[in-house]
Amino acid sequence: MDPELLQALREGGHISGEELGKRLKMTRTAIWKRVNRLRELGYEIASSPRRGYSLVSAPDLLLPEEIEPELHTKSFGKQIIFYHELTSTQDVARELARQGVEEGTVVIAEAQSHGKGRKGREWSSVPGQGIQISVILRPKLRPSQSIQIPLVAGVAVAQAIIDVTSLKPRIKWPNDLMIGRKKVGGILTEMNAEIDRIDYVVLGIGLNVNTPQSQFPKEIREIATSLAEESGGPVSRVKLFQSFLEEFEELYGEFISSGFQTIREQWKAMSNTIGASVELRDMDGGKMRGKILDMDEEGALLLQKGDKSIERILAGDVTLRNA
Repeated sequence: MDPELLQALREGGHISGEELGKRLKMTRTAIWKRVNRLRELGYEIASSPRRGYSLVSAPDLLLPEEIEPELHTKSFGKQIIFYHELTSTQDVARELARQGVEEGTVVIAEAQSHGKGRKGREWSSVPGQGIQISVILRPKLRPSQSIQIPLVAGVAVAQAIIDVTSLKPRIKWPNDLMIGRKKVGGILTEMNAEIDRIDYVVLGIGLNVNTPQSQFPKEIREIATSLAEESGGPVSRVKLFQSFLEEFEELYGEFISSGFQTIREQWKAMSNTIGASVELRDMDGGKMRGKILDMDEEGALLLQKGDKSIERILAGDVTLRNA
């Protein structure tokens, strides 16, 4: 990428190859080659022998050069590592976390060959149509508090969707973003910790943004959707990603400094799980049915079973029976 060249073109109007060459200290031929490389990435750049170059439009690619100019965060997203394609953003982010990169570093892929969901499930992604990211966090928390992090992120993702579209997403415990009865995204966390402290958390987020319904695998077509399908038109992935980072940085900072209580109330207000009759499958494959009464102060669900006893749920898969 050419951030200096893009910055010059973004200033508006036309600029000659000669002027660009002077500013960037390169030949007009080198400028021409770099302009063509940008065009190959999807940038529409007009050129005229007399007037020079002008930027007509930019692609909806999650490139650092597209994200950073309008990103209003203090630290989150200030280091973005972009790939056109890789196996999984989680794998790359985990290795970077081990190497000690700063909190708020984000790994982005336009496409993943082996994207990850919960319990080792694969997350299907269509190149250039979704958001697949992993954020590196270094929270000063007890390991037991790590279950609250995806809940914080869920509120941030839902709020970003509200900010950028006309949709009203709901959150299904613990990690699904829903539009109506269909899943539009999911959240995954991986943690490295010692007994009394967290070393790092890798927060993975996958969102179906502009994926046509026909491009979902047949086995999930009835239960998956995209923001474009639900809103009736394309959604800017760049704006959605910027909004998420801004929302998440603010909520995460509040969570670290003041605790989970305020965010818990926000999560409950966006949840489709509280008050629902559910079937819950635990980590060992066992099943329980009942009604979700509440989420407690630590992020666990309170399930009232048929015999009126209360079960505290920290992990598992929830199916909404009244949906």
